[in-house]
Amino acid sequence: MTEFCNILIVQLGDIGDVVLTTPTIRAVKEAHPDARVSILVRPPFGDLLRADPNLHEVIGLVKSGGSVFHALGEQVRFIRRLRQARYDLVIHLRTGDRGSILTLLTGARERVGWGVGPGQNWKRICFTRVIRDSPPGPPTVHPGANQSLRMVRAIGMDTTDSTPRLHVAPADHARAVELLAECGLTPDGQWVTINPCARWKYKEWDGGKWREVMDRLWEAHRLPAVLIGSREEAAACDGIIAGCKGRAFNLAGKTSLGELAALIAMSTLHLGVDSAAPHIAAAVGTSTVTIHGPTDWRAWRIADDRHRMVTPAMDCVPCHRKGCDDSGRSLCLEQLEVATVMKAVEEKLQKKT
Repeated sequence: MTEFCNILIVQLGDIGDVVLTTPTIRAVKEAHPDARVSILVRPPFGDLLRADPNLHEVIGLVKSGGSVFHALGEQVRFIRRLRQARYDLVIHLRTGDRGSILTLLTGARERVGWGVGPGQNWKRICFTRVIRDSPPGPPTVHPGANQSLRMVRAIGMDTTDSTPRLHVAPADHARAVELLAECGLTPDGQWVTINPCARWKYKEWDGGKWREVMDRLWEAHRLPAVLIGSREEAAACDGIIAGCKGRAFNLAGKTSLGELAALIAMSTLHLGVDSAAPHIAAAVGTSTVTIHGPTDWRAWRIADDRHRMVTPAMDCVPCHRKGCDDSGRSLCLEQLEVATVMKAVEEKLQKKT
């Protein structure tokens, strides 16, 4: 296998994609332990990777604003920065146009990407090596991590540990402790994090049912709940907390992604719907209970002693659609009872005692 000294991984996917790429980062570093390994991601997703010991640099994709000339200047300076780094290998993990073009513009001697589809023949110039097909790893390989691992496996890199892992930066931990103190909670106390919202509404569960879950957690276990999410989800989380009988706090929109990872890492248990948060929880070592409706968890997660998936008992689940008949409304989740979710939660809590 050719030795490389300066490697760039291009991962312009969403938060969950970045988390699931960590085994690939590890595989690249294990194959080239003396190399400088960097990653290009969309901001602010790089916050999750700042403390990764396998990375030399985390680069945020430039965001252009202002006039056309200012935006053009920003792009030119960003491309110049990539070229000046003199990467000798660039690995583009996805199939998007922007990542493909940036891979070409790095000027790297070796540029690896996925095979192109119909109408995308122009992408062939972006790569010196095109991966058309790479078989999945054995069942022991984490399914969510497998997509990007297939890429590096095809060029002779692999790892025996395919578990996604995030490392919390000390500054993020310290800020998370401050936020907990504002809620009257401590890092070594007993409390749960909950992400009730998702990017897609058809993945969400009824807010009133989440409120009932929080009430039961308080009544039976004296467990406070900390709701997490983005700034755009803060109002919805406020609505869920309103009328809650137990102790519940809304930290949605109050953390960076790194601070969010730190917060989840300190929680007793993480509960939520299919979104990035359960991926983060698993990657920082926190047990999870995750609700899945139309989506198939088997393609992204592992169910074991630490992680439990709750799915509605309906023959149509999973349907892989954006709600029933692509309506954005998932009847399977609407019919999922609180008792079903609490059964999984109680089982996880009993194993912790």
